Amino acid sequence: MTPRANEDRPLAALIAPDLLELLEEHPESIGPQTEEMHPADLADVAEALPEDQVRAFLAALPRERAAEVMEYLNEDLRTQVLEALSAQEAAEIVAEMTPDERADALEELDEETADEILQELEPEDKAATERLLQYDPYTAGGLMTTEFVSVEETLTVEESLRAVRAMARAGRREAMYTIYTTDLNGRLRGVLSLRELLAAPEGSRISEHAWTDVVSVAPDTAQEAVSQLTSNYDLVAVPVVDLDHRLLGVVTVDDVIDVIQEEQTEDAQKFGGMEALEEPYMQISLWQNVRKRAGWLSVLAISEMFTASAMAHYQTDIDRATMLAQFVPLIISSGGNSGSQATSLIIRAMALGEVHLRDWWRIVLRELPAGLALGVILGLLAVGRILTWQELGLYDYGAHHLLIALTVGVSLVGIVAFGSLTGSMLPFILRRLGFDPASASAPFVATLVDVAGISIYFSVAYMVLSGTLL
Repeated sequence: MTPRANEDRPLAALIAPDLLELLEEHPESIGPQTEEMHPADLADVAEALPEDQVRAFLAALPRERAAEVMEYLNEDLRTQVLEALSAQEAAEIVAEMTPDERADALEELDEETADEILQELEPEDKAATERLLQYDPYTAGGLMTTEFVSVEETLTVEESLRAVRAMARAGRREAMYTIYTTDLNGRLRGVLSLRELLAAPEGSRISEHAWTDVVSVAPDTAQEAVSQLTSNYDLVAVPVVDLDHRLLGVVTVDDVIDVIQEEQTEDAQKFGGMEALEEPYMQISLWQNVRKRAGWLSVLAISEMFTASAMAHYQTDIDRATMLAQFVPLIISSGGNSGSQATSLIIRAMALGEVHLRDWWRIVLRELPAGLALGVILGLLAVGRILTWQELGLYDYGAHHLLIALTVGVSLVGIVAFGSLTGSMLPFILRRLGFDPASASAPFVATLVDVAGISIYFSVAYMVLSGTLL
């Protein structure tokens, strides 16, 4: 059986054939042969193997090693593997995974399969996993791990070091680099780095060296807020506490990076005028691809019909002054482009926490003059083009070429200013209504501004060209 080709992962494609041969002849040698490889690279290798060989490959690895590889497998393949195993076999692997990854893996399974695997876990692992599964996966509680390092604030530095060593030897800890101090009731009191603990003078209490101003979040805090907090304070881990400030777990920076990538991908897809994909592009089916894109395309197509209606309304004027039709694409595109620019800026500023709902009027005061200035620049370019072509004889706009230039120039000022203002306000309106501001996609803004652009253009033409061409 030949492995699935993967041009983006040359190492996996190179190693996969040899591993297939080892699986058939000497499966017991796979563990020693791959012990120096990073679990992420082994996951790439697993994804390059035929699907029916992945289970055998993982079975050939030591259990803890197989669990590490499972944490890096893509969600679909991990789900397939776990569903193919017996509940006991699956439990033996997921028990070695970190609590947050274990909860994520079980979240992806159907409820019946997940329950069967949970029943096979040790009581302590089962209880920890069930607690994590109670939280929304897109919140701090859903992201956090319960494998953190904490010591009582009354301990000395030596006692704290012994406790940390004991925790490190007992098993994997995702956040070994950060030490949290708690009171006797488990309430979070302070934090210090492992380096600070190692450098602390002997005989002193750990509470003397811990920072007491600890940034923490509640378990129901949205994952976007957690990532923003991590960025603002340059944190490597964010503690999660309950209403009594008891330490429940920590969100580590690797999970925050995943959140940032996920959110940026989702926003980019929405901004392109489609629904966000739940899976990587190469893994979605044809029907999912069409379904995610058809909705917005239909909305945009219907919206563009209003543009056609506006054009039809002014058709008589276009027939009387056919040269006005030349500049319709310029008018439409300029308004749409300025609106898309403004929308992009505001959505990104909202995502970074630079702009809030209460700041809408400040945005108006910034975007209106900016839109007017941009309109003047584009208007001057259009006027210059008309007058130059008239002068060089490249196109004859007739005796009223100055009025036509004025019409196009003034229209561009108004349309670009309107586009900038509309594009900047639309994300505020969507957020106020409870929608994701990223839904204010570039195509949607452009379509919205098109109708107004046609109306502004021919209204200016009426005022400027009345009694001449119109």
